Amino acid sequence: MASLESVAPASWPSQAQSTSDEPATGRRGSRLHSLSEVLEETDEQLRLGRTAGARVFPSGFGALDMALSGGFRSGELVLLGGPQGLGKTAMALQMMRNAVAARRAAVLFSFEHDSHSVLERLIAVEAAAIAGTEAVNLTKIRQGFEARHSKAHSLSERFSGTVGGAEAVAALAGYGDRLHLHTSSGAKTTLEEIHRTVRALIERDGTPPLVVVDYLQKVPVSQPTAGEDDRVTVVVEGLKDLALECEVPVLAIVAAEKGSLAPGTRMRVHDLRGSSALAYEADVVLILNDKYDVVAKHHLVYNLGNAERYRQWVVMSIEKNRSGADHLELEFQKRFDQGRFEPEGRIVQEQLVEERVFRE
Repeated sequence: MASLESVAPASWPSQAQSTSDEPATGRRGSRLHSLSEVLEETDEQLRLGRTAGARVFPSGFGALDMALSGGFRSGELVLLGGPQGLGKTAMALQMMRNAVAARRAAVLFSFEHDSHSVLERLIAVEAAAIAGTEAVNLTKIRQGFEARHSKAHSLSERFSGTVGGAEAVAALAGYGDRLHLHTSSGAKTTLEEIHRTVRALIERDGTPPLVVVDYLQKVPVSQPTAGEDDRVTVVVEGLKDLALECEVPVLAIVAAEKGSLAPGTRMRVHDLRGSSALAYEADVVLILNDKYDVVAKHHLVYNLGNAERYRQWVVMSIEKNRSGADHLELEFQKRFDQGRFEPEGRIVQEQLVEERVFRE
């Protein structure tokens, strides 16, 4: 996996050079096109056997991809929000891994974790994809990274005695050239830096990546004294511009307002931290909630045994979706010992409420 710590090296190809995956609409050239030119360019793409529509990046979460008509689309901004500790980063990393395993490319701008921490999580996710729930867990993987006196001098050797560990390392090595990690800084990794890095990757590799930002409120702006609403507006508009200009999907994790984090409450799109531009600019908004917190009262009153079972699931609300169904409630089982979720998912069958009035 390539690590991008700074602006792309000067030796990388310039934007004037063409790539093997040039967009059908030619956004990297002139911004003004007649409809006749667009029709001609589209026919040329079809003649060459290329797609003329949006590129689709599968999230690997079956129920979500079905709702999104295949996955995340180039040119779209996707927001993933939810209370702290509910697995937003884990889900985003799993989605990124799934897209790359499906022969796409991806770049992660991580404001929260260094590259080795991300690698630990990716090994756990990959091992689970290979060996399921019996695969080595995240705790053992971290122990393998931190052991100082082991005679094993490579990751493959260190995880050779674990279920799926060595195979996971080999799988990551197999597609690692398409997965890029940028250790980002809340002081230095500006929108301009993100734009430059994504453009440089496209020019170098000829492959548009899924862009993951963890998380949106950490991206600095040039007016540090501006209020949070103004700063968030600048960032969300900039990420949407990036998605359109570079014809890539952008998946950004969004923090919640403190007032929305009380137990027994359901987080909605208006609880995202920052301005209303979050809802307006985004093409897709996904909100995570703990299932136990959002099921209707009668599911707990009449069957207290449901309580523990519901704690093992997260509800994903598709609050906005410009390309398909919205106001859809999906659920995915937590596997936090492996830093992931079960990817199949399903539509929630139970009744959900805005706030749960039943408390233990």
